[in-house]
Amino acid sequence: MGLLPFVDEHVVVVDAGVEELWPRLLVKVGRSLSTGSGARYARVVGAVPRESGGGRPLEVGSEFPGFRVARLVPGRELALEGRHRFSSYSLVFRVEELAGGRCRLRAETRAVFPGAAGRVYRALVIGSGGHAFAMRRMLMGYRQA
Repeated sequence: MGLLPFVDEHVVVVDAGVEELWPRLLVKVGRSLSTGSGARYARVVGAVPRESGGGRPLEVGSEFPGFRVARLVPGRELALEGRHRFSSYSLVFRVEELAGGRCRLRAETRAVFPGAAGRVYRALVIGSGGHAFAMRRMLMGYRQA
């Protein structure tokens, strides 16, 4: 998909090492993107992909409504990408080992919002703070087992 414009990045420090956090990340990403409401939303906005598929545990090519795994570097990076009629986007999770058996988990969003409809969508999703709220909430969930 190429390098898209930067939207935001959210960071949380997790009291777990990479060996504990990485499998938790894969499971929780899979769970959070496989909800019925996510599938309905993907249909409404015309997201690609629209269905879940591919390997589990996650691997390159695994799909969820609105996202597919584009890159996976075990213990370090999980890159998702997708598109719909208002945007093309990527969400990249990066894990960094810290001292004391802790990790830093980063979630970087990049996206392009073409045309008038894209600008309106960006205002509704990004400008409203809804995306930032959802990302912070998602990351806080990784702090707990």
